[in-house]
Amino acid sequence: MRLLFLAVLRPHTGNAVTAERVRDHLEAAGHICILKDAFDFESPSEIANLIAAENVEAALALHLYRGGRLLQGHGIPFGVIFGGTDLNEDVNQGEKNKVMGKVLEEARFAVAFTKSMEEMAQRQWPHAKGKIYVQSQGIATVPNPAFDWDAFLQRSEINQSADNLHVFLLICGLRQVKDPLYVVDVFSEWHQEEPNVYLVIVGPEVDPVFTREVKAKVRRTAGVRLIGEMPQGDLHAVMKSCFVVVNSSVSEGMSAAILEAMDLEVPVLARNIPGNAAVVEHGVTGLLFSEPQEFVQLAKRLVRDPALEKEIVANGREYVRTHHSWQAERDTYQRLVRMLEGSSGH
Repeated sequence: MRLLFLAVLRPHTGNAVTAERVRDHLEAAGHICILKDAFDFESPSEIANLIAAENVEAALALHLYRGGRLLQGHGIPFGVIFGGTDLNEDVNQGEKNKVMGKVLEEARFAVAFTKSMEEMAQRQWPHAKGKIYVQSQGIATVPNPAFDWDAFLQRSEINQSADNLHVFLLICGLRQVKDPLYVVDVFSEWHQEEPNVYLVIVGPEVDPVFTREVKAKVRRTAGVRLIGEMPQGDLHAVMKSCFVVVNSSVSEGMSAAILEAMDLEVPVLARNIPGNAAVVEHGVTGLLFSEPQEFVQLAKRLVRDPALEKEIVANGREYVRTHHSWQAERDTYQRLVRMLEGSSGH
């Protein structure tokens, strides 16, 4: 089947990563999947031209408002995937809310990443009750086996002969909502007492102004390093070799980095915000901190208590394999897309 997949493809966002994964799932089932950025289209008529030119038989949209509204009225069956901001923000605007309700009426199915997203959608649009499916995001990690950890430490100017080295890794696109500087000062004080602990911030420069601020701060702060964007396989290799993965975001949907760390059997130390608390159970699958001082206390505890680290890692791994199975996600999307087959309005 020839499928048009409209998604919001802003680089370095969870939705862009999800879109690529879903496309892989559909192509593995033999479909031809034409992935396009919803922001490249102004009106449904441009979509109509694309559908005709590409001989599209069915469609899928990631983001109910941005993608879904463009798929209405073309006479081809489609499904939708909630993106996050459609349910968290767009629903509060009357006009958008109405449009999304109409999209849901026409859609064959809708996918929510979490039970709470499903409940929000059902409250907003009771008529959609029977067609919403919950499918959490599937996680698959592939560390590059050829990655050279020692060379990475050298590039990061980290003294790798330091006795019993502990690298804390904070993975984020450099923008304010990720708040990468939240624990920098307290970490640096700790580094001055114990020179074998380092904080490495890795990620793309998303917001240029904020990036300058982060660079300036890191430059004058002992024990903290900043590394640019890395290919996924290399990043997973770094995660696997580091001691702890840190998340200090102010707000988070569902952090892929946290779930990937669990999959790679690395402990997670995350800021206590709703998105993080939904996947990290404190003291069980990871540790949650509410302020910088508490971050350092918990980090020290992990360094000194290998039994705790071991337990958290085992629980985290179990959690991801159970609740974020890549194979289960693949099965769901392949099954749902079959609802679009052989029933187009043409």
